[in-house]
This record gives sequence, structure tokens and C-alpha cells, in this order.
Amino acid sequence: MRAPALYSAAGSLLLTTLAAAPADSAPAVPGAAELRGAAVAAERARDTGVAFGACPKVEDLPEGVQCGTVSVPLDYARPDGRRIKLTVSRARATHKDPHNSKHRVPRQGALVFNPGGPGASGLYFPLVGALPEWKRLAAAYDLVGYAPRGVGRSAPLSCKDPGSFSKAPSQAPTYPSESYKRERIAQAKAYASGCAQRVGSALRHYTSLNNARDLDVVRAALGEEKLTFMGASYGTYFGALYATLFPSHVRRMVFDSAVNPDPEQVWYRNNLAQSAAFEGRWADLREWIARHDDVYGLGDTAEEVLRSYEKASARLAEKPAGGKVGPGQLQGAFLSAGYYDDYWPHRAQALSAYLKGDPKPLIQQAGPHPEAAVEAENSAAVYTAVECNDAPWPTEWRVWDRDNTRLARVAPFETWDNVWMNLPCAYWPAPRQQPLDVRTGPGELPPTLILAAERDAATPYDGALEMHRRLSGSVLVTERDSGTHGIAGGPNPCVNGHVDAYLLQGRLPARRAACAPRPEPEPKPTAGNRKATAAKAAG
Repeated sequence: MRAPALYSAAGSLLLTTLAAAPADSAPAVPGAAELRGAAVAAERARDTGVAFGACPKVEDLPEGVQCGTVSVPLDYARPDGRRIKLTVSRARATHKDPHNSKHRVPRQGALVFNPGGPGASGLYFPLVGALPEWKRLAAAYDLVGYAPRGVGRSAPLSCKDPGSFSKAPSQAPTYPSESYKRERIAQAKAYASGCAQRVGSALRHYTSLNNARDLDVVRAALGEEKLTFMGASYGTYFGALYATLFPSHVRRMVFDSAVNPDPEQVWYRNNLAQSAAFEGRWADLREWIARHDDVYGLGDTAEEVLRSYEKASARLAEKPAGGKVGPGQLQGAFLSAGYYDDYWPHRAQALSAYLKGDPKPLIQQAGPHPEAAVEAENSAAVYTAVECNDAPWPTEWRVWDRDNTRLARVAPFETWDNVWMNLPCAYWPAPRQQPLDVRTGPGELPPTLILAAERDAATPYDGALEMHRRLSGSVLVTERDSGTHGIAGGPNPCVNGHVDAYLLQGRLPARRAACAPRPEPEPKPTAGNRKATAAKAAG
């Protein structure tokens, strides 16, 4: 049984009040010092603002996007101590109505975005304003992205030499042997130790709660009295923490592909749920490939497609493609296709070509990218630090082994890969927190919008239902029978209509709303398959 959450729902309101109280008048409430520190940091940021200018060349952003920095405390309990700088990007509101060139759209403020992770950067978010689906929002809002603490140039974390971070080729046993498990345990221990050695005592301060506090400092630095925010994936989790800690600072919030915020789920059980959900998503992909057997020739049933995949994996185990792509890289490529439908035609085409003797598409899609090694290692370090710091994790291998051995019997596709990614948390050297009990009562928080795809595997649908239950006054919009991760600004006009109506007019649908599924992707034939299809039609 886990210990009680650090804050209760009622306590969060008390702590918000304490944030502005003198230190000597406040009772000893856990977390009060951090909230006072957040109030101090936000006031300083409001006075300082953001000195936006040209973006550093390393960010590779166009001239229309400006960059600046926001200073935040490393430790909010000590706001006068060490500070770190977060990199922020902005594209000003265009004021251009995409449907009426004579109409000047009034500015509504800044729309701040986080793409998830933990470990992902939002610096490129302002670029979406050029896309048709985003132009109405870009007209009314400054589009603001930022690199959270630890990411990119925002006090970057590193736990390992980037050059040795990604081993390729690698194996991906569905049912790992005991010797393989021992090897991965040793790697997890070494990685956790590397985080401690490289980051030192600062490691404990890379948490979701601090990400939420940082978000309030960014809000203040932008000169916004209230926050308008869109978070995707993990961004929904610390967005929900923000809503619980700072409900009076919220204007509008969109939670796209919501993480389950139940403290009992964060993060060990959420990862088990994710592994289970990916099995269904993997089946969706195989069924789609089977429906296009005339294009790919990988089998006309999901079971036959699985055999084709396993055949390729076995070949790659014996002889990696290009010396770079083994079963681990194959599994990683198809795992990414579980996130995004758009990847399906490319992955199917690469698998088909490989089994027919052409490994080039598979090498291109699944092979390692040395030029991105620093970014990939940094992202993994932040992911690991935040998730390990956020909550208790099982510290005995037998618990991980028991739970995932059971799960792998019914959900073998991603289960063990997910274990290896998170296993450093079993041996983590920094203190673990108790997750905040995300919960708001009637009238505490303005209405918020939650978006979810019904078959999303990265953030299973139950998480959106739980978020909806916990944020009073929230409205859930579901994209039926779809599984793409992150649905705002995509090809579904129903979803985009709800987002625009909410962010532009403050208008929400009924308590629950549903959108029809997005169109399935079109198959991508290979040159050889096109010839075969043409010959079949002619014959």
C-alpha cells in the first residue's frame, strides 16, 4: 500500500493561500515552502519578463519565431538559491482571419504548449501556425513553446555518454532468458548510477511538480494573469498538477491524450497499462496491413502478418540489416507506428521490401541516427529522472519480473521493452516523492477540455476518463475507434472544431462528446508491388 498523497484536494487550496503568506506565519504544511517559492519566482518573472530576440542558430528556427529565457529556481523551497534558465520560443499572433482577409482578429494572449515526454521540447510549437488546422488559433494567440527543465539548453541532463547510449543492432526477446534479464538489470543499475554521478544533488529537483511550478513562472514572465495551456501526453499530467496547485491562475486548458493522474497509477502501474494497450494497437496495425495484402504481400490475416514480422525479426537476429538493424530496431520502428497511423504505410512497405530482399527502406526507417544521439540521450535522461523522482517504484526485481511475466503472456509486443526503459527506477539514487492527488471541486477550476482517442495505447483511454472524473467541470471529447496519440490539429475536423470553439470562444460541448474516427491511412505500394498488382489486373 502506498503512503498518502503529498497533498489532499482541500489542502491544495490551503497551500495556494500559503504561497503568499509570510514564512513565519505559515504552519508546517508539506509543500508550503515550495509554493511560497513558486509565488516569489513568479513575481520576479513578472517584473523581469522575457527579452525575446533572434533564436540561437542551434535551434534551427525561422526568423518569424523569437526566443528568450525564463529564470526559475532549481529548488522552489529555496527561491534565492541556484537558478536555471528555460528556453522559450514565440510566434506573435498574426491577427489574420483565414476565412476573411478584411477581418483583423483580436489577440487573446499567449497559448503555451507542451508536447509531452517527459523529455520532449516544445520549442518548435510556434511553427504549427503555418498549418491550415492551426491558423485560426495562430491569429488570436501568441504561440509559445519552451524546453522544460533538463531538456535541450534548459539546464540539460545527461546520464550516459551519448555515443554509447543507443546500442545497435540489439535484441528484443519477447520472452527473455534469465541471463538476458541479469544483463539488463546490470545496465539499469549502471544507468541510474550514471545519472547520480553526472547530475549530483540537483537530480532530485527534476520532477513533474517542479515542471508545474515552472509553468506558472513562464506564465508570469509572459505577462499573462491567467494561463491558456495545451498539453499533450505527459504534458496533460503536469498540466493537471498545475490545475490542482494553481486553479485560480487558469484561463483555459486543453488536455490532449490524457495520462491517468491517479496517484496509485503514477508511474509503475501506468506503464503496465500502456504495455497492455499496445497489444491492441499492434493488432490494429496488423489487421490494416492484412487488409492491404494485395499491396504488401505480408499475409491476409493479422496472424499471417505477425508470422511475417517474426520471420523478419529472426532473420535480423542472425544477420542485422546493414549491420545496424536488429530485432530491437525492428521492434522500435513498429512501436512508433503504434503511436501514429501516418507511420503505418511506411513501416509495412519497409517490412515487405526487406522480406523480398531489399533492406534499404528498413535501414532508413529503423536504423540508428548518430547525429541525433545527444538529443536522444538527453530526452531519455529527463524521462528517467522525472518518472523515477515522481513516485515510489518497486525496488525488488522479483516484483517487476512477476508482474511483467504475467502481462507478457497476453501482451508480449511491448511489455519487456517497457520494463528495460523504466527499470533504472528500481535502483534510483534520489528520493522519491508521493504523487499529488489531482482533484478539483465544483467552481475551483474553470471548465477544461480533455481530448482522447479511444484506442490510444501510449495514454490508454481509461486515463482520460479518470482525468475527467478528477477535474470538476471538465468536458471529454472522444475520437471513436482511433488510436493516434495526440489528436488536436490533426485531420479530424470534429476534434479541431471543439478545440477552436473552446480556445477562441470559451465554448464547450456537452459533458461528453464524440467524434467519428479519422480516415485510415492509404497504403504505400512498393515499385515491385505496383508491377505485381498491375500484372494481376491485366491477367
